[in-house]
Amino acid sequence: MESAIDKNKLYLNRELGLIEFYNRVMDKARDNNVPLLERLNYLGIVYKNCDELFEVYISKLIKLQKANPAFILPDGLTVSNALKLIRSAVTDLYANMHNVYHNELIPALAFNKIHILSASELNNEQKNWIYDYFLNEIKPVLTPISIDSRHPLPKIPNKNLHFVVSLSGSDKFGRDANLAIIEVPRALKRIVKLPLEVSINGEDTYILLQDIIKLNISDFFYGITINGCFPFRVTRTADFSITNSENLRDAVINKIDNRKYAECSRLELGLTNDILNDKIIEYLLNQLNITRDELYFVNIPVNLARLLELIQLVKRPDLMFPKFIPGMPAELKRGIDLFKAMNKGDILIHTPYQSFDPVFELTKKAVTDPNVVAIKMTLYRTGEDSEIVQNLIKAAKLGKQVIVSVELFARFDEEINLELSEQLEAAGANVVYGVMGYKVHAKMLLLVRRENNKLRYYTHLGTGNYHQVTAKLYTDFNLLTTNQEISRDVDNIFTQIAGVGVAENLNYLYQAPFALYPMLVESIEREIYNVKNGGIGEIKAKMNSLIEPKIINALYRASQAGVKIQLIIRGACSLRPGISGLSENIQVKSIVGCFLEHHRVFYFYNNGSHDLYISSADWMDRNLFRRIETCIPIFDKKIKRRIIIEGLNSYIKDNSNSWVMLGDGSYKKTVSRGQKFSAQDYLMKKLGLKYA
Repeated sequence: MESAIDKNKLYLNRELGLIEFYNRVMDKARDNNVPLLERLNYLGIVYKNCDELFEVYISKLIKLQKANPAFILPDGLTVSNALKLIRSAVTDLYANMHNVYHNELIPALAFNKIHILSASELNNEQKNWIYDYFLNEIKPVLTPISIDSRHPLPKIPNKNLHFVVSLSGSDKFGRDANLAIIEVPRALKRIVKLPLEVSINGEDTYILLQDIIKLNISDFFYGITINGCFPFRVTRTADFSITNSENLRDAVINKIDNRKYAECSRLELGLTNDILNDKIIEYLLNQLNITRDELYFVNIPVNLARLLELIQLVKRPDLMFPKFIPGMPAELKRGIDLFKAMNKGDILIHTPYQSFDPVFELTKKAVTDPNVVAIKMTLYRTGEDSEIVQNLIKAAKLGKQVIVSVELFARFDEEINLELSEQLEAAGANVVYGVMGYKVHAKMLLLVRRENNKLRYYTHLGTGNYHQVTAKLYTDFNLLTTNQEISRDVDNIFTQIAGVGVAENLNYLYQAPFALYPMLVESIEREIYNVKNGGIGEIKAKMNSLIEPKIINALYRASQAGVKIQLIIRGACSLRPGISGLSENIQVKSIVGCFLEHHRVFYFYNNGSHDLYISSADWMDRNLFRRIETCIPIFDKKIKRRIIIEGLNSYIKDNSNSWVMLGDGSYKKTVSRGQKFSAQDYLMKKLGLKYA
């Protein structure tokens, strides 16, 4: 074993794993079986996720490299070598996006009577209309800033579109022209529709804002020679932490404000037909305090994600996934009282195949039912205009006790959560911000209701967020229960979050950062023990990411002992499957379909006991040790059977939207032999989802 396996190659790089996932999503962007505008949406999703890759993960590696280039990462790579591999993979990803955008999507859009014209394709009539539009709608908003000894490079906010313009000559004041910078406000539309009279054959015809500006850039520099004009965008680190603060909310607000101008981790420079002077590149790199390693040339629209505005503009449902009406669990058929239904037994809701409305209804009933005396809830991501938050506000105004844990460190949702917390406090709710150093990522809703002179709990636990948009797009399990023992565990966790000190031990739930990791390792070791003693060992798990080394080591030991392990990991997976002597009994699949796979399900055979859990936590260091998470054991046999079929076996069987991970970390698209099977299509039919 020691000589056969290179210890430095037992773990795959997380960032490379994420890029592999983005390439799987890109396969959907080029899939002709996917509706055209959905293909464009997949492309935009990859671009936005690439932003986060640089804002969070790569920025941390760059910072680490500056401190110690020889630092060894868990995957066995030095941080410098890891960054080289990551940058190469990102460059390939850009080339992939360029090819799909220009050679596949743009022609396909034109075939479907949707035209996105480049500046070189415009006729004179179109140029005249665009010039008038530029004069009236764009030019008054823009102000070029000359770069010279009196005017240094202005601050470049995170992810804002800018232009750098190369100039020569002198103006009327006798000032030499060299460079100018133009910032494009976010308020300007990034894609502009041409009117019918100048459109192509009366069809939807558009031009990008960056092409309009470049086409008319000379209007800003009368009498000056323009040598080149290039769109660019800067990406800055977006992650932050706060160790101590007397006022947590003020500290978060300050960090959010500073994030716009944090350290730079990427410069995207759009290539045009103009000749790019190397001095321009050197100037930008020096001013941004980065090296050429952080420079990426872009052959697609800078900030391509804004192109998704097109989907709303064209109004072509024939080019989108069909709209659907989610099903409803049999226990919650129309007219059945939710409290009565929950008292009859646990209820499982599998979103988005089944409606998330019962969870909204639970918060609504908490407002209108006079017997509900208290509501306790965690909010991680809810989105703006949240129905649930409005119900909590109404309940607080009615004098009910409302305890809400709002996670201020939910990345990129910090400002929304700050606003929601202020609204809740203004209504009289008690808002807490969790435990310093630990994100509250658990999804918990607890209602306390007086019945027959006794207090009774009604509880919701889930694998996803209380978000009315993502509930229609993300696959998640939601458990409605009146199990009083489980509910008391939930109440104890709220006591931990809101109070000081340690609440009593939990009896049924497994909580991170305390009991969840030991339970997982113990469950894996139990399967090893059973196999070594002549029994069967089997593990099945589904999650977003698997990167925690100690869990991976335990899975390797289980594979070596003969335990059969089947993993469905949508995103980054640092485990290497199928390696002789190490992981030949481990299979890893990734599913990319029309819904985003989000639920976390853990199954252990345990001598026929079929131990099953759903959780808010992935098997990542942050989830297991630096977050407050819940893991819920499933006792009800009917629900357990449903989760095993719907959350595990159907995905293992999938040969339509699945990729199999190879030992080197790459993925191979599953080729169906015989009848095709799509887990998502199967669940749509099984759970009563109907197309609108």
